[in-house]
Parts: sequence; structure tokens; C-alpha cells
Amino acid sequence: MTTRTHRHTWALAWVSFLIGHTFAWVSPADAPDVTYRRTVSEVRLTFFATDEHNRNVDALGKTDFAVVDNELIVRDFRSFGRSDATDLDVAVLVDASDSVLPQFKQEIVNVLQLLAQARWLPDDHVSVLFFGGMQPRLVCAGDCRSSAVDRLFSAPHGGMTPLYDAVVFASSFISRRRQPGVRPVLILFSDGNDTISKSCAADAFQSALASDAQVYAVDLNSPKAHTPGTAFLQRIADATGGRYFDMDEGASQVLTAVIDDSHAAYMVTYGLPGREAGLHSVRILPTHNLNLRFRSRQGYFQGGLH
Repeated sequence: MTTRTHRHTWALAWVSFLIGHTFAWVSPADAPDVTYRRTVSEVRLTFFATDEHNRNVDALGKTDFAVVDNELIVRDFRSFGRSDATDLDVAVLVDASDSVLPQFKQEIVNVLQLLAQARWLPDDHVSVLFFGGMQPRLVCAGDCRSSAVDRLFSAPHGGMTPLYDAVVFASSFISRRRQPGVRPVLILFSDGNDTISKSCAADAFQSALASDAQVYAVDLNSPKAHTPGTAFLQRIADATGGRYFDMDEGASQVLTAVIDDSHAAYMVTYGLPGREAGLHSVRILPTHNLNLRFRSRQGYFQGGLH
């Protein structure tokens, strides 16, 4: 993967379209200077299927669904089956800014519970990143299951909230660590609010999609308050094929979801249905049983961006 300093404001328009026009169009002055390029010859899509009772579907066939790629229906798949990526590379992104200080102690307790869970596999890697103030920062990389306790409590906290910059930073960190057969995951603890980022919301979505990581967002807002921050967290989880949680649901629920998804994931591959560069929107639809529901990332970058 290479980087180039081009401005692709039109790609951000696609990102805005992908997430349901939640965020306004960004001006050229706000567009990111760094984009990701990759020539895609085959689309590899990890997804999850549930029934009307929200239970994982264990016997899905390749004729039970179709992929809609940039509004073109794809039924001719090169391969389909269970994903073999059961090892995890998890980045835990912790909001340590002023806006979450009332919940910070409980947030750290949840993160520590997450790291201490016994269901991690020996080859799973866990990293922790903090953000608050001017710059996101790496607390520990890969080995945080056993060595993060002192560093979590001693890490500085407070300051403004560079949430969008932090998502871009964490997504780049995840991309640099990509390995075949390892599933990348971003667990985000935040209230979803941003006060100081150089990046915009669309940049955060673009970078998260480009990393191929699923975002599991833990909302630090009150479950009774539906704020713009809550909407951001829900949207980025949906766009990447992850999940959204209230903080009251606890860290154990988040980790259970991450690990259960590893065993329930399907992988489908297909040839590119078109030559259009930029962001391709993707969704999966049932063909026979209309009660089936599918969860996957909602786009990938071809040619001009990735």
C-alpha cells in the first residue's frame, strides 16, 4: 500500500453518501491530504448473517444472498465459505479527553476487564491507544493483555477531543499491522464528540473503511441521551460491519461479540463488477428468506483510493 498527497474531495462525497448523508459535504480546504491507493482485482468481503431472532445463521448457502456493489447485483462468486481468520489484532481506542472525565474511571475499569478476559487466544494481539489533548498516542502495542494496567492508569488524560484524528491514527496503525488470516478490530470507547481534530468525520469513516477493521463502538453517553456523538458511533459501527454498545452493557459483552463474530464470519469473493475508481458502496441482500439480516462493511476503495 502506498500513500500520495492528492486531494480527493469527491471521494468524501461518496463516504457521506455511504453513511446516509449524516454528515455534510466537506469543502476542499477540509479534505485530507493523505489518501490510500490500492488496485483491487478481487473483492473479499467478510460478513455475518442472522435470522429474525438475531441468531447467527450456521447453514448459509451461496444462493441465499446477493451482493449489491455500486448498485450492480453480484451473484457469481469466486469463492464462499466460513472465514478462516479467527486470530485477532485488536486496537482499543480510549477517549481520555475532558468530555468523558465523569465516566473516565468506569471507562478504564471496562478496558481493564476487556484486556483480562480469559477467552483470548494465544495468537491474539491487543494494543491500546489514548486520545485527549492535541495528539492521539500509543500506550502499548500487541502485548497489552498482560502489561497495560500500570500504563493505563498513569497515562495522561484530559484536554480537548481529537476523535476524528484518533480514528484516522488508529486506522493507520491497524493497516500497518495487517497480516493474512488475522482479523483486524477497532474497539472505540468514546462519547462520539469531537472538538479539535484537523480531520473531519468523513475522513474518519474513510480511514476506518480503508483499514478493513470492524469498529465496535462503546458509547460513554447516557443510554437515554441520543446525541450527535451517539449517532457518529452508531454510523461508524454500521459502516464497518461492527457493532454499537451502550457503556452499561459492559466490556464483557463487547469482547463476547468480537470473539463470537470471529467464529460466525463468512467470506465471499468476487471479481470487480466495474472499473469505477474510488469508493464502491456494498450491501448484502437475502434472495429467498427475507428474514435474514446481513452485517458487513458498507464499502471498499478501488484504484484511486484505499
